[in-house]
Amino acid sequence: MKLQVVYEDGCLLAVDKPAGQLVIPGRGAEAGPVLVDAVSRHLGVKAFVVHRIDRETSGLVLFAKDAATHAALSKLFEKRRVRKSYLAVVSGTVPSAGRITAPIREFGSGRMGVDPRGKDAETKYRPLRTWGDPPATLLEVEPRTGRRHQIRVHLYSIGHPVLGDSQYGRERPVGGGHGAAVLGALPFSSRGEGGRPRLMLHAYSLLLPPHALWGRRRLEFRAEPPPGFPAPADGPAASN
Repeated sequence: MKLQVVYEDGCLLAVDKPAGQLVIPGRGAEAGPVLVDAVSRHLGVKAFVVHRIDRETSGLVLFAKDAATHAALSKLFEKRRVRKSYLAVVSGTVPSAGRITAPIREFGSGRMGVDPRGKDAETKYRPLRTWGDPPATLLEVEPRTGRRHQIRVHLYSIGHPVLGDSQYGRERPVGGGHGAAVLGALPFSSRGEGGRPRLMLHAYSLLLPPHALWGRRRLEFRAEPPPGFPAPADGPAASN
């Protein structure tokens, strides 16, 4: 699998990950080629993982080339100073922008859910495009926190699960993922490798604040949606 480098300088690297590839090694059924190994081969030295996205999510992943950059980037993510924007195709019509501030916790076997005993989580979203029969909406989604499966859990909690999601959805059929009938009726392909329905979630952009390590300027990276994933008409612009 060819490495898709979006940006590279002396201290960091941004990569466009395909859906279905792990960022770091998994266990058991999750075993397979991992992105960090491909990045390390590209660099000729060990790559430092700064953050992760789910295996079935495509899009931007950031790596550091050295320990100092890794520490700086990790602190920026921890302090919520990195702006992340995703594209998601969800079930149903989403009429207007909104904000979800429901706590999230783990319920066992890796499944997350909204619960008042969970950790704070915040997700902003706004509709970009809609399709009518059956209804579906392309959203720009901006997670302000970084909980596991946050976008998928939050959108499911308001009745608009991400299409192709086999873990969070009303039906949760084995192997098919939520909204298989909706996916089949949409005016674009929604198939990943092997012809299987893919999770319709894509990490679209990352915005880093100025820092001495990258010349005290803001850095913005963008990974256009892959074939079969609808693009926003004018490109999503993060809201304030």
